[in-house]
Amino acid sequence: MSSILKVEDLAKQYRLGLVGTGTISHDLNRWWHRIRGKEDPYLKVGAVNDRSASYSEEYVWALKNINFEVKPGEVLGIIGRNGAGKSTLLKILSRVTSPTTGSIKTKGRIASLLEVGTGFHSELTGRENIFLNGAILGMTKKEIESKLDEIISFSGCEMYIDTPVKRYSSGMTVRLGFAVAAHLEPEILVVDEVLAVGDAEFQKKAIGKMHDLSTGEGRTVLFVSHNMASVKSLCTKALILKNGYMDYYGDVDKAVQKYLQGDERDSGVQKRNFSFTQQDFKILSLSVKARNKKVGEPLIRDEELLFTVHVNKTCDFDINLGLKFKDDRGQYLFVANTGLTEISIEKGEYYYQLEIPGLFFNEGNFFVDFIITDGRKVIHETSDALQFCIIHEPKKIGKWMGKSPGALKPDFHWTRLEMHG
Repeated sequence: MSSILKVEDLAKQYRLGLVGTGTISHDLNRWWHRIRGKEDPYLKVGAVNDRSASYSEEYVWALKNINFEVKPGEVLGIIGRNGAGKSTLLKILSRVTSPTTGSIKTKGRIASLLEVGTGFHSELTGRENIFLNGAILGMTKKEIESKLDEIISFSGCEMYIDTPVKRYSSGMTVRLGFAVAAHLEPEILVVDEVLAVGDAEFQKKAIGKMHDLSTGEGRTVLFVSHNMASVKSLCTKALILKNGYMDYYGDVDKAVQKYLQGDERDSGVQKRNFSFTQQDFKILSLSVKARNKKVGEPLIRDEELLFTVHVNKTCDFDINLGLKFKDDRGQYLFVANTGLTEISIEKGEYYYQLEIPGLFFNEGNFFVDFIITDGRKVIHETSDALQFCIIHEPKKIGKWMGKSPGALKPDFHWTRLEMHG
């Protein structure tokens, strides 16, 4: 199957701190090289797009060496940290801005929802903006009228459809913008993270609509999101951007795993080695991982977690091992202590494992304090011995992709009781 979108050697360069090239001398230099048939001299320079680094060069590559292609009916998830170049890529694909180098080949119309209010005229009503956006996409008035009622109904803005959009909330603007972009039959739909502005009910409708567009109508969707549950549930391929470069392109599950593992400084502390020795016992290590995975791999909410303590004990007196779980605000959630169970810490070198079932933690970051007691007093304590991140499990299309409140989200069992006379 031929590609509907092909990107080759795409790059975008900006000058730091200034609009445009900034000086006449730079413009003249570019012009002089161009009329002599030589390469732009400023394409040979430029810093890597690392927003956390201080800069010493005048130019930065927001994107560089981007190559990928998308086939009809595919949903490409574009993920990456803030400042990685995702929005710049979508703006280039949507022809909002032009690339510095490289080419983009497309077949058919592209509809974009990049930012709240993009393409809307604030003084026009919602209804008038529907016709305006349709005309921009190349639709005839008759084509737009045939979809008008469906667009208004999907947006949920019936009461305000003849009110100027400057009086809309950001959520209402996103609702109408997505409804227009999705219903005017573009061959390629480009959606940025703006869906996060909408409420839970709208997010479910939007994700479901994108799924229907790709599977039912064979249309292509480019979807930027920081919500890994929606990426895994909706997308058929994924692309990771890192500092303006492509870090990965291919399978969605592998992309999400690679993205969540990230740099070592961002991946938390899933294993702690100790050199602690006291009173004839030694703690060698403490770790967390999902069952059937390795330490350091992403922890999905529906996976069983295994917390393992490696102990070498030679003393005769009893010791207890304890794990104190905290949320990302430092609030204690619960304590798991071997002294509250039938297991005892025997003499010799052993691994002691705590099993926590899947669907217990909510998504988010968690910390573990490690304590050792002799039954009466604390012998040793390490604060924040472990740090781990739980990510959401894939959800069925049509369900809400957002996060529920609270640090814990156990999957309690509900039953239906029959009525008896």
